[in-house]
Amino acid sequence: MTVGLVIVSHSEKIADGVVELASQMAADVAIIAAGGTDDGRIGTSFEKVQKAIARADSGAGTVIMCDLGSAVLTAETALDFLDDGVRERTWIADAPIVEGSVAAAVAAQTGASLAAVLVAASSAGRSDALDQDGDDASIPSPSPGEPRSDGSVDAEQSVTEIDLINREGLHARPAAAFVKLASGFEASVTVNGVDAKSLLRIMSLGLVRGDTLTLRGSGREAEEAITALRDLVASGFGEE
Repeated sequence: MTVGLVIVSHSEKIADGVVELASQMAADVAIIAAGGTDDGRIGTSFEKVQKAIARADSGAGTVIMCDLGSAVLTAETALDFLDDGVRERTWIADAPIVEGSVAAAVAAQTGASLAAVLVAASSAGRSDALDQDGDDASIPSPSPGEPRSDGSVDAEQSVTEIDLINREGLHARPAAAFVKLASGFEASVTVNGVDAKSLLRIMSLGLVRGDTLTLRGSGREAEEAITALRDLVASGFGEE
């Protein structure tokens, strides 16, 4: 089971477009559109939101993304009519609808918890956002053998550099594949100093073909993580 998403917009076309975009990077996540009124006009629909929540909820939780204030009001009204069990695992994210939906979808695709998906959504578009554990992901990990700020030394570290060879660089789809792979390891991994498990941080780097990636990992599976990520980059992400 993965956390599901509901996209509530005043425009049916916007909701459908966000679903199409996010689904490109999270094929296994239920992302349901609830845009426009019941008769296709601009506005929101209580019944559409209710039905979308029912479709998105697999038991792992549902995150609702909204575009404007009245969309939030419609979503909140729908929450009031849910059974207690469903209500407890259904939350409205305070996040930009496009960036937040993409970030949340990628997090859900990796099997992240409801809380982690909410954090991913709410961190989208905020340059000062911190990772879920509160650490600043823009601070690179120490070099092998170098002490951390608390005086400890992480003996298991791996570092490598590799050039991007795919034509479009780390745009949305390969970045999502990169994040999904990185999230599968018990290791802290950075790429050019930012968290390799954060889609928006990676995309904000604007890395294009020919740019060099510096991959640094620490933790129990650091070497395996760096090797797998390097191989993914070397493959060109399957792009021509």
